[in-house]
Amino acid sequence: MAGSRRTNRSGGDESSPIRLIAVAVILVGLVLVSLRLLPGSPFESTAAARWGEPGTPADRATGTPTDRSARATAAPRPSPSPAAEPLPFEARDLDLDIEGWYSWSVLDRRTGEIIGSDNMAETSTTASLIKAWIVADYLRRAADAGQTPSDAKLADATRIIRDSDNVRAEQFYNTVGRSASIKRLLSMCKLTDSKVAADGGWSRTALSPRDTARMGQCIADGRAAGPKWTKWLISEMRLVRGTGDFGIRKAFPAAERGTIAIKNGWVDRDKEQEMHINCLAIGDTWTMGVMVRYPINMGYEYGMKNCQKITAALLRTTP
Repeated sequence: MAGSRRTNRSGGDESSPIRLIAVAVILVGLVLVSLRLLPGSPFESTAAARWGEPGTPADRATGTPTDRSARATAAPRPSPSPAAEPLPFEARDLDLDIEGWYSWSVLDRRTGEIIGSDNMAETSTTASLIKAWIVADYLRRAADAGQTPSDAKLADATRIIRDSDNVRAEQFYNTVGRSASIKRLLSMCKLTDSKVAADGGWSRTALSPRDTARMGQCIADGRAAGPKWTKWLISEMRLVRGTGDFGIRKAFPAAERGTIAIKNGWVDRDKEQEMHINCLAIGDTWTMGVMVRYPINMGYEYGMKNCQKITAALLRTTP
């Protein structure tokens, strides 16, 4: 036999059919691949990446819309927080025609920021203004002891706040430990300028306008009277009546006055030959303290009106 290649009976090359089959398989494969890549073909690959779509199923979040507008609707950007409303007061250097000494301070209840006159850390005797703390201290301590004041005691507390009753205030002051109560005020309300009276009495407690505003915040946020009685106390302070209803809230429009809680103090100091008039007010977003001192012969009303005058001078829009 010449050579190593075998031939069939027809004399043709036996490997030719095998090559033809291989070529045919390759051609069919190329056609199928082309059809899978052709857009719109029934053989088109579902895994092929499209414009604006993830390249693989793993890139898709379950339930996530595939068009851009739908995705924007499903995941909106958070809106910026609206700016806080400004306080009704503006810090100003006051030059008012007022006899004697005066000072003021305002605390922003939302931020704790305090503004005030240059002398807002100077103290004056509180007179009846301190009664708001005495009642708060009494109510909180009763609740802490698991006690509920009787209706008669609550009626007494109402008289102390609304009518500034001195006899009942002295009784409550004795109950809460007298000067020990003022020491709790300084500590609980984080006062920095004030001090207990030398004689231990409530009327001569030394408070600054800055600390007066801080005490107002201490009452408003619940530290003073506690969670059980804070709302009750604020409500009573909004109902102050008669001689004690003067000062800060009188500078506001009549429609707003009922929303402002107050406690004022007024006394003639024979020893110093001075009138001491003090005002505390609590609004929704602020607290304020105003204090004035002047010659005793000028009477109460002069100071009462000046608390209002100072407040009006600081309002953004004077009513």
